[in-house]
Amino acid sequence: MAKKMTLEESFEALDEIINALQAGELTLEESFQKYEEGMKVIKACNDSIDKVEKKLQVINGGEE
Repeated sequence: MAKKMTLEESFEALDEIINALQAGELTLEESFQKYEEGMKVIKACNDSIDKVEKKLQVINGGEE
């Protein structure tokens, strides 16, 4: 994950990770690495969504 991915790219990456894990062809170590990679992508997605939510709150004057 060298460059910052868009949400769409992140979702695609997560889909690929999930498919690899579900295929059952990875070693335990490879599965753990994929899991870690997926968790990093999820954190990046959450951070990105949080930023958008904060911007929307500012635009809406703090209203939810």
